[in-house]
Amino acid sequence: MLFREKKRLLGLYNAVSGRNYEDPEELDIVMLESAVYLDMRNDLAFIIDMRLHLFEHQSTVNENMPLRFLQYVSAEYEKLLISENLHKQTMVKIPAPHFIVFYNGTEKCPERQELRLSAAYEVKEEDPELELRVQVLNINEGFSEGLKEACLTLREYMQYVDKVRVYKKDMTVDEAVNRAVNECIEQGILREFLLQNKAEVRRMSIFEYNEEDVRRALREEAIEEGYEEGYGEGCEEGKVDGEKAGRIEGEKVGKIEGKI
Repeated sequence: MLFREKKRLLGLYNAVSGRNYEDPEELDIVMLESAVYLDMRNDLAFIIDMRLHLFEHQSTVNENMPLRFLQYVSAEYEKLLISENLHKQTMVKIPAPHFIVFYNGTEKCPERQELRLSAAYEVKEEDPELELRVQVLNINEGFSEGLKEACLTLREYMQYVDKVRVYKKDMTVDEAVNRAVNECIEQGILREFLLQNKAEVRRMSIFEYNEEDVRRALREEAIEEGYEEGYGEGCEEGKVDGEKAGRIEGEKVGKIEGKI
């Protein structure tokens, strides 16, 4: 919601790219939002200077992002080239793609890393014929400070997120979100945006943090079940191995005693 407003999105793009565009109308937002792409909605997609930029926000570490971006960019090109005839001899020009993930989860993550589609290939190849590179930028406190300095909206967004996280330790998600929203408005953090979209921000934030808690609980449960299963299998295997070793040792002792 925050960066679908062209002026804010242009500010984010300038901060990421190091460019200095001033006219938001130079930026063309091309989201996958029609019914055709209902199962493939991306966070942000826009074209500027004949380059296609796809931005995603993640609160969890996800190594499948290159594969997801491959789906997104394929759908984007399909939408953009719907009137083009790809069988004609003249080359059809397309905007060059760029892929960025803004990460603000609680798991450890370097300030910047690159994920590659080829890492997912079952067979590793030195020079893969199909590659897609994703830049992952950690925007948590203490990371990417230069980027947040260049984009005030991004910095203020993380200030809001940090408030929710702190308050959530001692109160319900609903209470934490309400307090964070009200404090940000009072302190001039995303004030205009929050005043205009207060109810929607509350709803989306509460859903996101509840979903995050559910995902974390499921991960912990899966780890615990895996440990218990592995422990049980290990005990059973140990028992079987022990019985087998006992029988072998018993047979050896029996043969010795028989000789004596």
